[in-house]
Amino acid sequence: MSNIVTNSLKNKKVQLWARRLHIYVSMALLLVVLFFSLTGITLNRPHLYVSDSPNVDRNILSIPDRFFVLEQGKFSVDKTPLLNYLATEGKLSGKPSAMQMFSEVEEGELVEGELSLDYKGPGYNSTVFIDMVTQEAEIEITHYGAIAVLNDLHKGRNSGEVWAWFIDISALLMVFFVLTGVCLLVPKKKSFSLGLKWTAFGSMVTLLIYLFAVP
Repeated sequence: MSNIVTNSLKNKKVQLWARRLHIYVSMALLLVVLFFSLTGITLNRPHLYVSDSPNVDRNILSIPDRFFVLEQGKFSVDKTPLLNYLATEGKLSGKPSAMQMFSEVEEGELVEGELSLDYKGPGYNSTVFIDMVTQEAEIEITHYGAIAVLNDLHKGRNSGEVWAWFIDISALLMVFFVLTGVCLLVPKKKSFSLGLKWTAFGSMVTLLIYLFAVP
């Protein structure tokens, strides 16, 4: 079985396509690999690259009463228009959380009402607290800096579903890049043998570091 696989990998057409794919996939992933490599360093040493004092902005925003609806003695919120208004007028970005709302109505009049939610994005966080009686929103926006943005993108944290798919696809292409490289080495006996030795060496070093250096 191994001979069949080896002979198949040595086929000229297989080698030709492996070489083409190896080159083009590696070039397509050039900046992606550099990005994940460099952010791996900044993630590993956050105390050197991430600021301990993030930039915090606080402001007050008036909320029009059209977003609050009184129905059958209960207050409700027109969520989508309110979120759009907060994003535009409050200059908020990121993904909003679920709204937490408390209200107390007496004789058809709002006596007490509070609404809160968070927005999260890469290297970014904001909290919104709305007093439904005064119709004012207290907004606190925290920016953790450019390196924090890159670190969160590396981890896929608060980066959205599309970016999560981008990470998955990039990882699969990296695996494909490695496998096509192995395919190209198979016909070259000396290079393939030396490659296997370096693979064994690297794997052994990694295992030893894990066993004896990791607490």
